[in-house]
Amino acid sequence: MKLKPCILDEYSKERSAVPLVKPHNFMHPDDYLVLEDESGRVKLGGDMLSPSAYVTGVVVALHGKETSAGDFLVLDVLEAGLAPQIELPLQPREDKYVVFVSGLSLGSIRSNPLQFQLLVDHITGHLGDEQEQGIAAEIVHVVVAGNSVEIPVGLLNGQNLAPKDQSRLSEPVKELDIFLSQIAAGVPLDIMPGPNDPANFSLPQQSLHRCLFPGSATYNTFRSCTNPHCFELDNIRFLGTSGQNIDDLEKYSEAKDKLEFLERTLKWRHLAPTAPNTLGCYPFTDRDPFLIESCPHVYFVANQDKYGTRMLKGPEGQLIRLISIPKFSETGVAVMLNMKNLECHTLSFGTQFSS
Repeated sequence: MKLKPCILDEYSKERSAVPLVKPHNFMHPDDYLVLEDESGRVKLGGDMLSPSAYVTGVVVALHGKETSAGDFLVLDVLEAGLAPQIELPLQPREDKYVVFVSGLSLGSIRSNPLQFQLLVDHITGHLGDEQEQGIAAEIVHVVVAGNSVEIPVGLLNGQNLAPKDQSRLSEPVKELDIFLSQIAAGVPLDIMPGPNDPANFSLPQQSLHRCLFPGSATYNTFRSCTNPHCFELDNIRFLGTSGQNIDDLEKYSEAKDKLEFLERTLKWRHLAPTAPNTLGCYPFTDRDPFLIESCPHVYFVANQDKYGTRMLKGPEGQLIRLISIPKFSETGVAVMLNMKNLECHTLSFGTQFSS
């Protein structure tokens, strides 16, 4: 990829000759694929493989032949395919809902605390008519998936902070704790770290420390989780991330929508194939924590631009609900999933009156 950023370019004299790149994607018509292992690498040719659909780090088997130019002409591609899936349990008779919300960004100028308070009131059953309160009573779990706070970057420059700046740093986290303690008082709650949260940068991100949440952490319903996050409810398996893996795929490959990226990671059986090449990752030596060994029933990715969902059906009867969760601070949208039939719908909260 000729447009892929390289740290050496920062120091090269030809820097000005490099074309300006759209910051969101580094694809170029001249990009090509190579197959690489310990013994070497070979350039791939043919129409079977599109460079825009693959990224560095994907494990595939290729069938083909060598050309006179020394390239490998690909005739067939074999990906890992969807992993085996444990059978969905017999459907419960009653509705049970899981709420997903991400990108609260408390502390940023985009954040609207009233909007979030409306969501909290809805989840806890203090909002709406009898029918809405009846649905709220069936919420059994809430997942807050990353970027819950936004701390002003200018403050974190390595210098000692003045007392007023220290309070600006801690204020968003205190505000988040107040909101979360209202939810945790009534419903089990998972909170995942995201790229803007006070957690380690590289994946897998460790859970946010409980000392950040003195109010919420007193409830046994409150659980601080890692990113990626995998959990089970009533034998339904959930797997999701705060969005870094899909955002990175979007920079180095192309798809018609974010859900297609989710599909690809499932078919490659790997959550973050671009780590550690372009995505920060802790160096594991004996195992890869991002391998998808068992297909989830619900696979979500958070902090996206808009909501999207569809069912993915596998060749061996796998059924996976794919969900793209939007940033709440920008859209005012949370997502509700019914565990009874894996159906999805959105919760939208607006605070502006129409004229």
